[in-house]
Amino acid sequence: MTKPLFLKPEDLYPEVEIESKRNRFEKAIAEYKRHFHVESGNNLRLFSVPGRTEISGNHTDHNGGKVLAASVSLDIIAVVEPMEENKIVVKSEGFNENGIMLDNLNAVPEEKNTSEALIRGVAAGIAKAGYKIGGFKAYTTSEVALGSGMSSSAAFEVTIGVILSHLYNDGKVDPYKIAKISQKAENDYFGKPCGLLDQTACASGGFIVIDFKDADSPIINKVESDFNSFGHDLCIINTGTSHSQMNDEYAAIPSEMRRIASYFGVENLRQIARQDIMLNINYLREQYGDRAVLRALHFYEENNRVEKLIHALENNFFDAFLTYINNSGDSSFKYLQNIYSTGDVKHQPLAVALNAAEHALGGKGACRVHGGGFAGTVQAFVPNDMLKLFKFEVERIFGTGSCYVLSVREHGCTEVLLD
Repeated sequence: MTKPLFLKPEDLYPEVEIESKRNRFEKAIAEYKRHFHVESGNNLRLFSVPGRTEISGNHTDHNGGKVLAASVSLDIIAVVEPMEENKIVVKSEGFNENGIMLDNLNAVPEEKNTSEALIRGVAAGIAKAGYKIGGFKAYTTSEVALGSGMSSSAAFEVTIGVILSHLYNDGKVDPYKIAKISQKAENDYFGKPCGLLDQTACASGGFIVIDFKDADSPIINKVESDFNSFGHDLCIINTGTSHSQMNDEYAAIPSEMRRIASYFGVENLRQIARQDIMLNINYLREQYGDRAVLRALHFYEENNRVEKLIHALENNFFDAFLTYINNSGDSSFKYLQNIYSTGDVKHQPLAVALNAAEHALGGKGACRVHGGGFAGTVQAFVPNDMLKLFKFEVERIFGTGSCYVLSVREHGCTEVLLD
């Protein structure tokens, strides 16, 4: 995976947004100077890492499946200055300052579920991979909302990785390497058993398909498609709830799928076929429960859908694309069952959002759960001429600004030059 070392705002954002994005960088620079008491700012460096949207492949990556995803225009930006002191200090807008010393790169149990854990884990991974690390101060501001399903944690991890790559390794750490290091940081340091999808999509840019059959060496391919030609807007409905506190629910999905696989003496579902499940379904239901079996069946249907969606995108079969997106959403609701927590059936914001989206679309477009599920966001593909009414209908329920209208971003993690 290759990419330019530096990009300009014109390379990253839609033309109508460039001025506001430049102003955002300027404001972040001013906030950096204010927070860290810096006057000149001659050594400041700028970075951008996009959020991601999952198109299809909901909860298949951790069992050797295929995932279709895309980088989006909402991003984390960072204003950074290297320093000789052997520590990393990060001040994120709206949060307390976080910092770690680089003389200890081992996981610290007390840091689990904290930003410090992610920073330490990424720095440790960069060093273990044979690259240089060093100290820096950073001010970050994010459009990728926490728990939004656009992967705020993955974007943050990749931000730390791309900063270390550019400050101390001349930008030579491959984006995919940064993604793998970031995933390991989230697994081993932060304590969340995520797959590699989020980090790879944030690091790479554009539409990508990732085949996780070999988890150590996933196959990553670009999908060429002019999304803007399809006459639809990509919308994300933020229900105002976060799946960041749903780790147990989230972790149960790969666990249950792997239990089914273990019956056949393999590590994941990709190593067997759907027919194997069906030939043994009665015993599997009795031994592991219906939900585990249904989640396994979702895996096979969703995995096949990824190939159909790629074919539809590459051949401009957009009606078929929309059908497959709706089918993906149905499978997630009925079989994967990641729309609401069984421990809190009173609150089902994703189901409410899906109902509102379907009603507003009136049989057109498509919608589905977005990201890990249980809370967070819904994805919708909305005909351009219906966007105003669609936004009104969903924001009437979830509040002004809850419907994000996104563009697909062709570039992943990068250093940014304003001039």
